[in-house]
Amino acid sequence: MAAFPLPKTLPELADCLPQHLDLYYGGQWHQPIDGQYVETSNPGTGKVITKVAFAGAADTEAALKAAQAALPAWRATPPLQRGKLLKKAAQVFRDHAVELALLDAANIGSPIAIMASDAHFAAEYLDYYAGLIPAVTGETANLGDKTFNYTVREPLGVVARIVASNHPMMFTGTKMGPPLAMGNTLVIKTPEQAPLSALRLMELIGDIFPPGVFNVVSGGVECGKTLATHPIVRKITLIGSLPTGRAIQKAAADSLKLSVLELGGKNALIAYPDADIDRLVEGIVAGMNWSWCGQSCGSTSRVFLHDDIHDKVLGLVKSKLEQSYKPGNPLNPATTMGSLVSKAAQDRVLRYIDIGKREGAKLITGGEAPTTDDCKDGYFVLPTIFADVDQSMTIAQEEIFGPVLSVLKWRDEETVFQQVNSVEYGLTGAVFTSNMTTAQHAIRRIEAATVWVNTSATHFLGMPWGGYKQSGIGREDCFEEMVEMTQRKAVHILL
Repeated sequence: MAAFPLPKTLPELADCLPQHLDLYYGGQWHQPIDGQYVETSNPGTGKVITKVAFAGAADTEAALKAAQAALPAWRATPPLQRGKLLKKAAQVFRDHAVELALLDAANIGSPIAIMASDAHFAAEYLDYYAGLIPAVTGETANLGDKTFNYTVREPLGVVARIVASNHPMMFTGTKMGPPLAMGNTLVIKTPEQAPLSALRLMELIGDIFPPGVFNVVSGGVECGKTLATHPIVRKITLIGSLPTGRAIQKAAADSLKLSVLELGGKNALIAYPDADIDRLVEGIVAGMNWSWCGQSCGSTSRVFLHDDIHDKVLGLVKSKLEQSYKPGNPLNPATTMGSLVSKAAQDRVLRYIDIGKREGAKLITGGEAPTTDDCKDGYFVLPTIFADVDQSMTIAQEEIFGPVLSVLKWRDEETVFQQVNSVEYGLTGAVFTSNMTTAQHAIRRIEAATVWVNTSATHFLGMPWGGYKQSGIGREDCFEEMVEMTQRKAVHILL
């Protein structure tokens, strides 16, 4: 993801906060019917920012009914007109990238220096989807001279999307594109920990779309449960944890909802002895997404170093990590690593670190919360590396979703692939080697939906994103996602 420069002077957080802290549906702001106002905080300081409305079941149903009411007119809107509105929204992301990034930095704890990229990434995807609308077409079939047979693609109806807390504003933008482009109406539930950027976004783009076409509600379990069970919703998507994905899938079953689930990962990076060392060290460090405090489902949190290069590479990774990433105030442009999103997340990560120590892994660096002045009140954890990790250890089996890297040593290729594939996840993987035959062999053996070769943590516009095994169902961020926001109708005419 490309970096975008920040202005010399950043606006004050208070000047960027949304003026409306209620629920947005039907083109208007609404106070909760059966919901309540809940505090939202800055995890970098541990301090409350403000209170926002959380939707209850009745609130969520009201948003769904608004989306349902808007559906007939929106699906009848000419496709190119829908595309023009998406492009207009994309420009709003670009024009307000700094203030939206500031809200996310304050609400999730990631550094402001990298968060502005999220707005531009969302804008690029909105332009991409808008441009591809004419490419989603039907087909004709020659079944004889006496009939005319063809297919058309029509919207699914009301789509619900639940987005994650590690990139709230970016996910809101990228996930609005495919359903709206294809003539569906949409309800997005913001992450519980970070609703602010989505609320500000609706102040900026709410009037672009007809009332009820695009609706945003903040909320918790009750809101999510209602989206998953309500018969109005024809498709539900989630970016979240494996347990949440399983709950959504079960809840959606009774009404036979379509679902797309992008869930967790316990991703492996395999380093062969012929790997370019400099590129390998860069890839290992980049693959963990330390800036986001390791809070990325795609992070390559298990590194398998061949015995021949293990000690050398481990030392170089430790040195580069300690020089490049130091936790600090997320709103300081000089900060390179942010906080975890909540106290619960910090406690979870520290618990895994304790488990790693107890099970015999060797702590190389980090392993505790920093005590510097700008970190002591927030939910930070130092970038942490464990070596001498065995695949049977808890820290090598379970997703930590934090700044903890496990390094494993290998020599036998067959054994390493067994270990790589032994976890229930299959989101990403990476291979570092100078031999493309070796790389192709490894690609075929890794059970993951995205595999990088001699790089890591890179994303490319239009490439499918999703998971094998328990890492998810379906693919997003690509043309396929747009097509799957439609349903196909077969038409047969007797001439």
